[in-house]
Amino acid sequence: MERIPILRIGSLLLVTIQVDLYDDLALQLQDDLSTRIAELGATGVLIDISALEIVDSFIGRTLANIAAIARVLDAETVVVGMQPAVAITLVELGMSLPGIRTALNVDLGMEYLRQAATGGNGVGTDHYAE
Repeated sequence: MERIPILRIGSLLLVTIQVDLYDDLALQLQDDLSTRIAELGATGVLIDISALEIVDSFIGRTLANIAAIARVLDAETVVVGMQPAVAITLVELGMSLPGIRTALNVDLGMEYLRQAATGGNGVGTDHYAE
């Protein structure tokens, strides 16, 4: 079965989705991320969806589930690189992605996660949204 690579950067996990995220692959990513967060004691998860042109309601719910699972395991989740068309579609579907922080790009997302890990209150939080 195809898997999405999960990279470890210190106490953070980085996921860059470069393929079409179909339902089974999304569920596999959810399971893999949950396992890696618990095994490594990760404090943050950054998910780059800049290559995704479509995020349907199932994928949106799966991202929200990943964020909820990460939060229970004491890790923050930031989704970065959302294309405007994806954001518009999610709003039109009435999905608010509860518990998911978003940032414009990987740099801003990593900055947020590093600040969150050190107990910072988010200098420059204008770049992030929840």
